[in-house]
Amino acid sequence: MEHEYFTILMHLGLAVLAGGLIGLERTYHGRPAGFRTHTLVCTASSLLMLVTLYQWQLLKGVPLETLRVDPTRMAQGIMTGIGFLGAGVIMKDGLTVRGLTTAASIWITAAIGILLGIGFYFPAIVATLLTLGTLSLFRWIEAIMPTQYYARLHVRFKRSETPIESELRHLINTHDFSIANLSYQLSDEGKVFEYQMTIRTQGTDSYRRLAESLTGMEKVLEFHIYPTGD
Repeated sequence: MEHEYFTILMHLGLAVLAGGLIGLERTYHGRPAGFRTHTLVCTASSLLMLVTLYQWQLLKGVPLETLRVDPTRMAQGIMTGIGFLGAGVIMKDGLTVRGLTTAASIWITAAIGILLGIGFYFPAIVATLLTLGTLSLFRWIEAIMPTQYYARLHVRFKRSETPIESELRHLINTHDFSIANLSYQLSDEGKVFEYQMTIRTQGTDSYRRLAESLTGMEKVLEFHIYPTGD
């Protein structure tokens, strides 16, 4: 019995450690689902899998030949439930979708907890290391590799002072942007003309330079630059 208690404590302890390590990385980068969330997810997954391993102790007096142990059924239920938790951390703010990586980390943390719960230590440890490497090392790789940045640009002019499209395109192109999905809008009872477009660039510093140029134009009544991202 003491050996079983030690095994259970080891399963749960490793789940707390693995979930905590992944959660610390999320907390460090300011994600709402961080240290405590990932620790609880991993520990809960491990705990539920222990129920399937030790269910014969919960049903004392029942003939062992009548018990049918299928840990994969519990694992399926856990992963289904984690889907709802992961969906809760995904937020859409305008054109920007945030929380996808955190949702994925919660999902794999649950999988690691399942492995630890059934005592499948080697793949669980490897998965923990790979997850930490993906969240930290891949962030560095993303930072140094060439990336295209997208934003949504809205520019408003007085109708009588609206520049022609070619002039606006030239201004935006000089700041290393390319333009797509250009649309037009007349508002405020026909007094204001607005250009709306998706712009793309290779560096985020282009946003600042474009904003400074638009700020210096007296014709511009108002503008908005909405960067998109995960």
